[in-house]
Amino acid sequence: MSEKWKDRLTDQLCEALLSLNSVDEMYGFLEDVATIGEIRALAQRLEVARLLDEGYTYPQIAQQTGASTATISRVKKFLEYGADGYRAVLGNLKKSEETKEVQ
Repeated sequence: MSEKWKDRLTDQLCEALLSLNSVDEMYGFLEDVATIGEIRALAQRLEVARLLDEGYTYPQIAQQTGASTATISRVKKFLEYGADGYRAVLGNLKKSEETKEVQ
């Protein structure tokens, strides 16, 4: 993980995100802290990561998400060589979906 941008304020942001207990609380926080465009961009990047992880091609991902090839390339770079944040989230989402299917 890059230490260049970590500081007291980013620690506080991470703790704030971890403190939220529901999707509704997260929606409320995101709506207050970011623009709709910023939230949609983050959501799009996560979907690009999920599709890359599942083996979709760039054209398929671009068609499904509307993401540019530059965005897809950037997400792929971080998926492969980043701090494993996408991998952690994708793994957690898969576990959550499996748990929901069992119930």
